[in-house]
Amino acid sequence: MSKKSETPMDMADRAGQLLCHRVSELRKKNKLTLEQLAMSSGVSRSMLSQIERGNANPTLAVTFRIAQAFGISIGELVDEPWANANIEIVHGSDPGNLFRSDNECQIRTLSPLHMEKNVEFYEIKIASGASLISSPHFEGTKELLTISSGTGQLNAGGNVVTLLTGDSAHYRADVEHTIINNGESELIGFLVVTYK
Repeated sequence: MSKKSETPMDMADRAGQLLCHRVSELRKKNKLTLEQLAMSSGVSRSMLSQIERGNANPTLAVTFRIAQAFGISIGELVDEPWANANIEIVHGSDPGNLFRSDNECQIRTLSPLHMEKNVEFYEIKIASGASLISSPHFEGTKELLTISSGTGQLNAGGNVVTLLTGDSAHYRADVEHTIINNGESELIGFLVVTYK
């Protein structure tokens, strides 16, 4: 018995069902209410509810705004995540990945810029005698700093520790915090920032 070939209408129905499931799945995964997603996407709460229930066929512009709110492309929004095994490269030579670069400090983004907004990954380089002073981030933010070369001092919320090559420190970043290079050579480290 031969398998019936899928018609364009069947493919459109399947894509519509996938979109409604993906929007609902991503909204719940990101712990967003319909109101919060409406605010971040500019799409009405009513339309989002209809999309999630499979009762609306959104325009390309609406789909684009929803994808942007999740920090992904339209393709990633409507594609089955397990069907796409892309490898994404963040090139070290791309100056667009430099968050900061001056005589005292260089901060280079290592995670893709569109990646989910709850984790960020950086390489930091701090010149001898210089420091990286950070204001408090959002409540619940934490950082994990690993020193790969050099020595430094970390001050987070008034607590001060010395870090040597190979040491890691996990600390609250929702308080003022400073990384100081008190060594003779450049401090190089990796910083993971997590948001609650």
